[in-house]
Parts: sequence; structure tokens; C-alpha cells
Amino acid sequence: MRDLLPELLGWWRAGDRAAVATVVRTFRSAPREPGAALAVGPGGEVIGSVSGGCVEGAVYDLCLEVAETGAPVLARYGVTDDDAFDVGLTCGGTIEILVVPLSREAWPGFESFATQVLGGGVPDGGGVPGALSSDGERAPSGVCLATVVGADGGSTGRTVDAGRFGGPLGRHLVVPADAAGVLAADRPGALAPSDEPTGRTTSDEPTRPADPAPTLGDPGLDAAVTADAVGQLTAGVSAVREYGPHGERTGTGTRVFLQVFAPPPRLLVFGAIDFAAALARAGRLLGYRVTVCDARPVFATSARFPEADEVVTEWPHRYLAAEIDAGRVSARDAVCVLTHDPKFDVPLLHTALTALPSGTYVGAMGSRRAHTEREARLIEDGVPPAALARLRSPIGLDLGARTPDETAVSIAAEMIAARSGASTRPLSETNGPIHG
Repeated sequence: MRDLLPELLGWWRAGDRAAVATVVRTFRSAPREPGAALAVGPGGEVIGSVSGGCVEGAVYDLCLEVAETGAPVLARYGVTDDDAFDVGLTCGGTIEILVVPLSREAWPGFESFATQVLGGGVPDGGGVPGALSSDGERAPSGVCLATVVGADGGSTGRTVDAGRFGGPLGRHLVVPADAAGVLAADRPGALAPSDEPTGRTTSDEPTRPADPAPTLGDPGLDAAVTADAVGQLTAGVSAVREYGPHGERTGTGTRVFLQVFAPPPRLLVFGAIDFAAALARAGRLLGYRVTVCDARPVFATSARFPEADEVVTEWPHRYLAAEIDAGRVSARDAVCVLTHDPKFDVPLLHTALTALPSGTYVGAMGSRRAHTEREARLIEDGVPPAALARLRSPIGLDLGARTPDETAVSIAAEMIAARSGASTRPLSETNGPIHG
């Protein structure tokens, strides 16, 4: 949904009525992951996708209905359902989609939620989600949108909420990452979810995250969901959790989709060469926030790298060390060293291999001969063998790439495989789900 937020916010601010469909659960080989969204605007225009084309037509009609009635709808499409067959869901999977109305009346707290995710607001519909601010600080570290997605986990077809804006289906609670501090600072037990009803909220209990209607309908449920949302933010993974009506974790009856909006991962490209320009384009396509860094000011210019979010003139190892010290590089990020010049490579890779969090992708360009020589220099420079094993060099997958754009595809493919743990074998040679 993140990439749809600027346009959704424009509709909301204009007082228009729209609808947003979000994938909340998938089973087997579903075409899109939970969190994928499609929206229908006030003029019938469509943005986003929930199924890669399989059920878009049916979901479009559902969005028109929800925008008109204001009543949220939970729909499930599976390959065995008659209606699913009619709309073309033939991939063998099942998807569950929640459609909610979007308007000032239906979702009064939407502007607060959207500006938190986008990192300070987009007054003119522009801006980069999760961008670094002018002083180099990262935008808010994450927001979790908790949404009630239903009470019946076993039926197919659709479930319609009984009350316009009043029933629990589609209710939202926005939980920022700093809610962890609120939980820790409160008096013992104030927000601790239990298996017993907690009763009404009293005046000395903490307020919920900023939102004109910040509740799922029960204080115990709010407390349990807030605590779990903080956990999902820490893990960086969205999930559906089930609770009792008052937040009992051993109970059933209320399913809540905890959708995590973490800042975009970073792609740090070192070396202002033509391959870096191609890799910056590929990185943007994959949703990375791209930084190109080089010590040579004549080459490190925004004009040469228009696809980069940031172009930095600095010695690469100094810049990377400063970013690590500031906590602005995580295991979700990727570091690609394209300089293949020892005076840049060795100190930079020493820092990357020994100081970056475990799991951060680190790759270096160069021939096999250059790799062997660089490896020897790194060992001589004191890089431990275990740290050296992290290095992906020569960088990229064997695709027969020759041009900068082909090489960028090769590198991007390896980054995806490293993140997912996939085999990189052709799908025609494997069995099982093809969507990860």
C-alpha cells in the first residue's frame, strides 16, 4: 500500500470517496503477498494490484460497492470457488482481501497514518516514502497498521460488516515503533494484555497512537494488539493474529491484520561508474532507497545518477563507517562495491565485512583474478575468514550479462535470492509454490 499513499491522501484531503482493497492472507501459491493493495478512486480510476490480474475485475466491482455503501467487505477467492473460477483465479492458491471505504467520514485518522508512513507528510503529493531528512536522519523507523479483518477464518466467499462505520470489521489502530517506549514507561500492567477482560479505559491509562478514533473497540484488544504490533515492527514482518473479544491471546473470534510499514531498505552503491547508474535504476525498481558514493567529485554528481536518491562525495569507507555508527544501515540493506580499485575497495570492504549487521548483502565487482587478489589483501588487512565468507564476489548471478543494464539485473537477482533464500534454479526445474 505504501506506494499508493500519496494518491490516496490526495483523495482523502479533497473530501472524495474511494475504497482500498488489501490482501490480508494468502494460502498456497497466491500471486501477491499480504499487504498488496488496489484502490478505486472517486472517478473510477484504479491504482495498485492485489492479484497480478487474476481477480482484479471482481475486486474492482467490490471497491465500487464499498465506496458507495461505506460498509467494509471481507472476500476470499480460491481456485475451487465458483466465483473465483469465473474471475480467473487459476494459480491454485487462495487469497483473502479486505475492502474498506476511504473518506474523511469512514477513516478520520487516515491522514495521520499516511504522514507517519511517508515520513513527515506529502503536502503536494510528492516526496519519497521513508526518505532521509535534510540532516541525514532516517524517517520514522516504522508504523504498524492494525486492522480487524474478520471473525470467521474458515468460510469462503465474503463476509459483510453489519454496520456502516460502526462494526468491528475494517477498524484501524495505528501503532508507531516508539509505542515500545510507551509500553515500557507505563505503570506495571497498565497495557499488559491478559486472558481476562480489562474493563473500561480510565483517565490515568495511556492514550493510544495518534488518531481521531484510535481504538479497535475494546481497551483489552487495543492493548494486546499494540504489544504484538511492536513485536511485528521489530521483526519487520506483517502477520494476522487472532484474539478473544477483549484481547485474550488464548481466545478466538477476532482476527487482526498487523501490516508493517518499515522504511525502504537502502542500496549503497560505491563507485560512480556506468554500472552504478544501471544498478541505481534497478534498485529503485525494487523499492530500495539508493545512495551512490564516490570520492571523486567530478564523477559523483546527481546529473550522472538521476535515479539515485542521494549522491555523496566522500571516501567510501569513511561514509559507510559513519552510516553504521549512526545506525542507518541494517540487515535489510545492501552494499555493492563497484570501484574495483584496491585503495577504495580494501578499507571499504574491511568495514563492510566486519562492522555491518549479519545478513546485510555485501557484493564486490571484479574479475576472478581481481577477486583473488582482493581477498588476499583483505586477509592481510586482518579480515577474519568468517567475515570474508560473507563477501559475494564476483558480484551477481551467472546470467551471461555483458552490458551495464544486464549486469544490474544479475546483481539485483542475487540480492533478491540472498534475501529470500531461494535456490536460483529455473522454476521449470523445481516443484512447490512459485511465489516464494
